[in-house]
Amino acid sequence: MEEEKNIEPARNASHSDAGGEKLKEEVDEIEKKVGVKKDIKKFFKKAEKKESKEEEYLLGWRRCMADFENYKKRQQESAQNIGGYIREDMILQIIPVIDNFHSATEHIPEEQKNVPWVVGVMYIQKQLEDVLKENGVTEMDVKVGDEFDPNLHEAISDSKLRNASESTNENRELKNKIKKIVLKGYKLGPARNASHSDAGGEKVIRAARVIVE
Repeated sequence: MEEEKNIEPARNASHSDAGGEKLKEEVDEIEKKVGVKKDIKKFFKKAEKKESKEEEYLLGWRRCMADFENYKKRQQESAQNIGGYIREDMILQIIPVIDNFHSATEHIPEEQKNVPWVVGVMYIQKQLEDVLKENGVTEMDVKVGDEFDPNLHEAISDSKLRNASESTNENRELKNKIKKIVLKGYKLGPARNASHSDAGGEKVIRAARVIVE
């Protein structure tokens, strides 16, 4: 009887140990699975944060590129404006020189037009006129008898008409017609070598100075 009693606890002890080990294995298995899931969550959280940072950097880079493009456009517009002012200023300085050439060459007698020095003067005049053409300058088509247009013409007083009006003390009825052209007028358009985007409309760079009757 004593032997059977001694055997029973041993069997019971063995059975409980086997069950405990199995339970421990299951717990370890669960912990491992739970641990993997936690690691996966951490991994995705890190990935989301990294992706968010990359998107933020990308947006910042795009903003910088947009600002840079706007800056380049402003610089180009500024350069074009400055170039336009310089070109216009140069033209306004050349036009009076052309006026002097015209005044000088208009009164050359026909028989002297083939004299070498006259030919040289005429050649210089043509060179200056070509410079104006290259820079988009065209001479305005103004003729005696045309209707006076304040947008294209600048009226100057005629001393003969004024004196006649003062002597007769009468109000002269104006015809608003061009009686005489004192100085030629010029328009400024795009230069010949200007790109299509730089091409703009013509504008009066100097109004024709005329006497109106």
